[in-house]
Amino acid sequence: MKNYLLFDLDGTLTDPKEGICTCVQYALSSFGIDEPDLDRLEPFIGPPLKDSFMEFYQMDEVQAEAAIEKYRERFRDKGIFENELYTWVPEMLRALNSKGMFMAVASSKPTVFVQQILEHFNIAKYFKVVVGSELDGTRTDKAEVVEEAVRQLFGEKPVDKSKVYMIGDRRHDVEGAHAYGVEAVGVAYGYGSMDELKEARADYIVRSVGELQKFLLRGTEETEKLTTFQRIWQLALPFLLFVMVRNIGLNIGVVILATLGNSISGGDFLFIRNAEGALEQVTGNGSAIISTIGILAGAAAVFGIAKKTLARTANDMKLTHIKEEPGKSYLFMGIASVGLAVGLNALLELTGVINSSETYQTVAEKQYAVALPLGLICFGIIAPIAEELLFRGIIYSCVRRYMKPIAAMVMSAAFFAMYHGNSVQGIYAFAMGCLMVYAFEYFGDFRMPVAVHIISNVLIYSISYQPGTAAVFVNWPVCLVCLAFGVGGVWLLNREKKIYG
Repeated sequence: MKNYLLFDLDGTLTDPKEGICTCVQYALSSFGIDEPDLDRLEPFIGPPLKDSFMEFYQMDEVQAEAAIEKYRERFRDKGIFENELYTWVPEMLRALNSKGMFMAVASSKPTVFVQQILEHFNIAKYFKVVVGSELDGTRTDKAEVVEEAVRQLFGEKPVDKSKVYMIGDRRHDVEGAHAYGVEAVGVAYGYGSMDELKEARADYIVRSVGELQKFLLRGTEETEKLTTFQRIWQLALPFLLFVMVRNIGLNIGVVILATLGNSISGGDFLFIRNAEGALEQVTGNGSAIISTIGILAGAAAVFGIAKKTLARTANDMKLTHIKEEPGKSYLFMGIASVGLAVGLNALLELTGVINSSETYQTVAEKQYAVALPLGLICFGIIAPIAEELLFRGIIYSCVRRYMKPIAAMVMSAAFFAMYHGNSVQGIYAFAMGCLMVYAFEYFGDFRMPVAVHIISNVLIYSISYQPGTAAVFVNWPVCLVCLAFGVGGVWLLNREKKIYG
């Protein structure tokens, strides 16, 4: 969360259409230009007036400056007050102020006019700094305005651009922010279109004042609403429900297969029989099916919670993921997933962690006593989808609302590790759980952690299924190279876009 906020004025805090467009109309009339349609003059809202007169009416510099004088002739007395606040702006500013945000207005409009407008609407009290252009025509470039506003806002403290947002409705707001080196939030409710803001490469785009408030305050409201007990219960309920129903499902699966085994003859794929043909136990394939019945039951039990939680998370994430990620980002995530999955497994084998866990040995023996296609379906596809519903869909999506990003990642990964019930899978699950959270936040799409989970499970299951194949990957050179690729993939992603400050 950034806490130094620079707001444009026109088209962001206030709707100045009547005042600006009528004054432009007045200025044009002095040049013999009749423009009765105020809608055609909307492009004047936001950018420096001089640039607009020169661009839209082909004036030279002298003519543009004369037009500005005529514009101000009317604006000083009438146009400045032909203006209104956007609905919910005072409430938003009050909420931001209560959270300790440092706010400034950074406008291309002359500072003296900006101050008058803020005082007229009784919102000047929320802004520590007000910076605009000068009446002599200097400091009209938005980057200069942003730079001066930031300098004044930080005062004696060192400037930290990573804590600053420039918020505005037009291209020049976005370009000015980027020229100075801060992120830009485009507001599509003003006079710049969604296309204009996207073409200017706004870092984020919101569609209403309410959405802007939610974006700027994201991660702060939930902290106040939930008690410690409520937060614990919010995580414990779905986790316990999933585990409990999964165990019930396992028992149901046992009953189903036992009934089936006693009702039919043969069925060597699923059943082991004695010399008389009586059922003794299920095969590894049967165990895999029972396990899958259990995990599907657990997923079904929490599906409603996951659906609601993911919808809320998707609504939050859309504010910060307006630009489609380039193909190379998906490639880097694939490299990270494969590298870390293979490298971590090799590391656990080489360091003796795998051999030290009898519990894991028992689990592995059951998992790999399954026909490869069935194992890939059960453990490589179905289990990851079901587990993601719980661990990223519910647990992480809940804790991200009231914990710092890294803490939320660690918390959800810890739940994921604990769920696996043994040290080997726990260590691996914790590391990969962090990567799955990273994928979720980076792409803003729940399908990404699911994809990472499936890729890693399918790959490791396939490699480990045949001892001879597994041996090829269990040596220090392969281990270190794979880990380097995994870390390198994450580093490349972080270089493209930083999601954690």
